[in-house]
Amino acid sequence: MAPLDPLSLLRQKIDAIDEKLLLLLNDRARIVQEVGTIKQEKGAEFYVPGREQEIYERLQQLNAGPFSDTAIHSVFREIISASLSLETPLKVAYLGPKATFTHLACNQRFGSSVVDQPIDSIKGVFDAVEKGRADYGVVPIENSTEGVVNHTLDIFVDSPLKIYGEIFLEVTHHLLSKAPSLESLKCIYSHAQAIAQCRVFLETNLPNVPVKEVSSTAYAAKLCQEDEAVAAIASELASKIYQIPILSQQIEDNPHNVTRFLVISKKLHIPTGKDKTSIIVSIKDKPGALYQCLRLFSDKEINLTKIESRPSKKKAWEYLFHIDMVGHLEDEGIHGVLEALKPEVALLKILGSYPLAEEGNR
Repeated sequence: MAPLDPLSLLRQKIDAIDEKLLLLLNDRARIVQEVGTIKQEKGAEFYVPGREQEIYERLQQLNAGPFSDTAIHSVFREIISASLSLETPLKVAYLGPKATFTHLACNQRFGSSVVDQPIDSIKGVFDAVEKGRADYGVVPIENSTEGVVNHTLDIFVDSPLKIYGEIFLEVTHHLLSKAPSLESLKCIYSHAQAIAQCRVFLETNLPNVPVKEVSSTAYAAKLCQEDEAVAAIASELASKIYQIPILSQQIEDNPHNVTRFLVISKKLHIPTGKDKTSIIVSIKDKPGALYQCLRLFSDKEINLTKIESRPSKKKAWEYLFHIDMVGHLEDEGIHGVLEALKPEVALLKILGSYPLAEEGNR
């Protein structure tokens, strides 16, 4: 019998490793099922993002390559997602349809083994979670180029839901079309935020082509399926799902274009040691009111990472302030500041404490 060539020998080694991986993955899954049984008996949460983050950080510290940390994170995200589905299938609502950037953020956080539910509006995502049709929701909150998604902030004012996590997604826009060239295009569709993030490309390359706003980047891709004269600004995933070729790649103005999304839930997240807290404040109408509020945080050396003002929509010239800070509600410093803040403001609403998104997982 002739000896195997080097390529066949290497493939045999890969097959042997794959068989070991399969056995180990199923061993891991059986242990996860045992964990699920104990959680059910104790009434504990099945989905604990803090525990997930511990796994990722530990593996990244052990990782010696050649796989990158990002690749390791992606592989174990799917392993953890499939494992969670063995404990209890998670239902996650997101701003749809499929192939929106919110869908991508949902996949980044929860993996592909959850029961995902595309919803056609941000308010609809909140409603799905409030009414128990979904365990969690994913909604956009701000973009590094275009700023805050005001509609999301406004809904939080009256919603009982809490922020359970945050997701940072690097956003890359492509021009999708069945047209043979840019010169053949008669119209471009996309979501308002995507259009705004690609202004330079559009003004430079397609100054005379009408650009029309639609409800989502994914819906824009759908419009290209039947008409070769139109294009969509959308994601690579939209190109694959709706089978629309990419006519021009990476057309966003800012190559460091990041969108932040929030995971919403009925529950509060337990402390992890690396947390962020979000609140809504309405200050009293008196001189120095805002200064007095901010001074409380300064005195306790609480790091405020964001302050965003919005009209209250209930009274003329009345404003709400959305404030993010580093730390958890159960931290002594933050708890003390919020207690001191209550008599100083007309409204204080706590939106939740949740794990800080890691830079490497954006």
